[in-house]
Amino acid sequence: MKKIKIIYWIFTGLLAVLMTMGSIPDIIMVPEAKALFEHLGYPQYLLPFIGVAKILGIIAILIPGFNRLKEWAYAGLFFDITGALYSHIATGDPASLWAPLVIGYILIFGSYIYHHKKLKAAAMTYAV
Repeated sequence: MKKIKIIYWIFTGLLAVLMTMGSIPDIIMVPEAKALFEHLGYPQYLLPFIGVAKILGIIAILIPGFNRLKEWAYAGLFFDITGALYSHIATGDPASLWAPLVIGYILIFGSYIYHHKKLKAAAMTYAV
């Protein structure tokens, strides 16, 4: 159980850092974030909305309990990364710009998988 928790918190902590660092420029609408959104063809008013949504998703994942809410948060973060990947590919950006999004997928999947392993291990512990 301890090994599962450690791996879960590594994935989840890195995911929280990645998403938080990606959301803060969106929320405060730094020029680089605005330029990227313009390049991808999205309206500027969507930028802080997506930034706040990412922060709320990370909060939902970090707070204990609320398993159904966590499922939605993981889905939302997955859709965020997928939308970003699709947008970069659709606008013809080279792989060097969108390939790092694979790290986001790895962290989301790792956190999600180990969240469920942690729940299963806890249920087995209480069942004994």
